[in-house]
Amino acid sequence: MGNAFSWLLASLFGDKEARILILGLDNAGKTSILYRLKEGTFHSTVPTIGFNAETLEVGKLKAQVWDLGGQESIRPYWRSYFSHQEAVVFVVDSCDSARLDVARRELMAVLDEEELRSALVCVLANKQDRPEAMPAAAIAEALSLTSIRDRKWTIISASALRGEGLKEGFQWIAAELDNKS
Repeated sequence: MGNAFSWLLASLFGDKEARILILGLDNAGKTSILYRLKEGTFHSTVPTIGFNAETLEVGKLKAQVWDLGGQESIRPYWRSYFSHQEAVVFVVDSCDSARLDVARRELMAVLDEEELRSALVCVLANKQDRPEAMPAAAIAEALSLTSIRDRKWTIISASALRGEGLKEGFQWIAAELDNKS
């Protein structure tokens, strides 16, 4: 009886818990996005050396989110966090066209990892509030997102500064995880 009641409450109010990685090159805005979602306000941050871990609730989705530092010397350690992750949020600095090729290589390397074979991919084209920002469609092309055929993915224009597009990314993840179950 207790299990049936728990199931009923979960179906009515949602208690989906997920494990999500936030990855991307340094200075893309990963930590700003994490804390914008967690606290609802923008905070200037310093480069992440290591990781930040928070539990986020966005709509029905409750997620344990790992924000990993993006400096070149830290990226090889990302794989230590790949186990049991259901989604990857890959953050791109929309104003940093010079490093889009590096971002593409890193994203594709992550997606080639066996432990992430079934992970959803949500690319957040961050810093869209700036006039020099590339549109999400151009970033999708530069990252070769259309070549991803073995999993669900999306790209969303975002601004950690204004809080735009962030919830939409996590709502997309929640909806896709619901479709999987």
